[in-house]
Amino acid sequence: LASKTQIDEAVAAAKRVQPEWSATTTEHRKQLLVQCATNLAKNRADLIGAAILDGAKAIPQADVEISEAIDFANYYARAFDANQTDKAQTDFAGYTFKPYGTILITTPWNFPIAIPTGGMLSSLMAGNAVIIKPAPEAVFVSWQLVNILWDAGIPKEVLQFVPTSDDDIGKHLVTHDDVDAVILTGSYETARMFQSWKPSLRLFAETSGKNSMIITAMADQDQAIKDLVYSAFGHNGQKCSAASLAVIEAEVYDSPIFRRQLKDAAESLHVGSAWELSSKVSPLIGETNPALQQAMTTLDEGESWLLEPQLLGTNLWSPGIKLGIKPNSFYHRTECFGPVLGLMRVDSLEEAVAVVNSSDFGLTGGIQSLDKREIDYWREHVQVGNAYINRGTTGAIVERQPFGGWKKSAFGIGAKAGGPNYVWSLGEWSGEGVAEVASLDNNLRNVLNDLVTRYPEVDSLALTATSGSYAQAYQSHFSLDHDPSQVLGESNIFRYRQLDKVVLRVQKDDVLTDVLKVLLAAETCGAKLDLSVSENYSFELAGATVESDEAFIARLPDFENGRLRLLSEVSDAVLVAAQNQHVQIVDQPVLDNGRLELRHYLVEQAISETTHRYGNITI
Repeated sequence: LASKTQIDEAVAAAKRVQPEWSATTTEHRKQLLVQCATNLAKNRADLIGAAILDGAKAIPQADVEISEAIDFANYYARAFDANQTDKAQTDFAGYTFKPYGTILITTPWNFPIAIPTGGMLSSLMAGNAVIIKPAPEAVFVSWQLVNILWDAGIPKEVLQFVPTSDDDIGKHLVTHDDVDAVILTGSYETARMFQSWKPSLRLFAETSGKNSMIITAMADQDQAIKDLVYSAFGHNGQKCSAASLAVIEAEVYDSPIFRRQLKDAAESLHVGSAWELSSKVSPLIGETNPALQQAMTTLDEGESWLLEPQLLGTNLWSPGIKLGIKPNSFYHRTECFGPVLGLMRVDSLEEAVAVVNSSDFGLTGGIQSLDKREIDYWREHVQVGNAYINRGTTGAIVERQPFGGWKKSAFGIGAKAGGPNYVWSLGEWSGEGVAEVASLDNNLRNVLNDLVTRYPEVDSLALTATSGSYAQAYQSHFSLDHDPSQVLGESNIFRYRQLDKVVLRVQKDDVLTDVLKVLLAAETCGAKLDLSVSENYSFELAGATVESDEAFIARLPDFENGRLRLLSEVSDAVLVAAQNQHVQIVDQPVLDNGRLELRHYLVEQAISETTHRYGNITI
């Protein structure tokens, strides 16, 4: 384990070598990542063995992780390639990308291969130096990974392996002045702890989930049971995307046939050592935490066991299924990271969606229904980052289903891992100028004309061009459903959704033109923007709330799970208050290029739908 002195040496080495690494061409880094993919494939068997040894991960669960890691390598290698089918994505003439510097990757134990690989390679492709701090439970897997990447040609000073303890020494690494950003996959509580240590920390985190699968009376019940059991008990329920709650319409919930089949399916899963090829449920990676222990052993009022879990060996639990979960109960509200599933009865799809959306988290969710009207309603109302229709809620594939959640399931500016914006988010863009512009709709034209009339001191032609670039990017990219995979029998839509909680905080020295660009960007995207202006700002802004920091802080609860757009640095008091309300901070420079700027006023969503039944295509 590294000492504080060794951590200082590692960070100093990263800082020293990063400019040289960043100066290499994107083509050079691309070829290295492609070689990393080749090396990962060659070492598949050793990585599976390491995952079994460290994390008791069943072979089928470990095997798909390696495929995902290979996909990350090949996908991120193309992050800066010209895209002939989406001109708005790569037309950045006049703009420069500068990586943050040194990025710390703090890895999870439940996905010890794919997630660390994705974090390391995306950061390296962006031109950052990387320090990986493995989870204590998965040090050996991480050691295998970094050796594979080193052997592929990644320089050892650019990618450093720094195992530390989770105490003051680990805190020293996370809060180090020369660590420029941290990528975390872990619990919401861990992410908040990191922020409490260092409010100015640039944190990209995928955190907790309380994921639900809705089953309606119009579902194919056999398919629903198959998908639910795999989603709930794959890797022993130790997935942030696991379906731990099934919200079931009364007709299905009350059916003794449905209950018998669900119980039988879960009960038939072989429980045993990860070294046994037949094992579907293997030991938990550590002792059960208090929340999971309560979920596995205790029934609240009105609850009963459809299938009672059994402790069969050290950390080895058989699956459990609870009936009678009530809204707002302990089990409904709490992430329980293990092989336990709760069933909740509802009277309608609308009630089911309301139950799902009431969660503090918004990572994954699913629906089982063959009724297009029900699917359309759920698609437009469910509040999750990854939405699944007539399939399981786990197993997101790079590019096909970019992964990342909403609300308290995500920290940062919302770019999904394995998606088109992720590598771009690991640095800062700067520059000016627009390439293509589009005509404005009447509403946007009226807003622009009003701003130009109200503020004659700004360059009206430049602001008009910027607005045209925003319109072009929105019309050609952000307003469209994208399915780059085009897989037969599946629909995999990547899209952007409007944000209804965005606040712009304007301070004394902020540039008026930047303020107006933010107003135009939010208007272009349909984001609901609140304008907060400090009392000493030189210009009067229509519709703004003029207020002190203290008054602004008092209003921040109104923007919970939203975004705070900043044009300059704010006090630690504002940062802490925003973090306490889970308001994500966007402090990038305001850009004229719509493809780069509009990302901050929308939220990404991936929707995957199975469009075949028993081999028959239904679209």
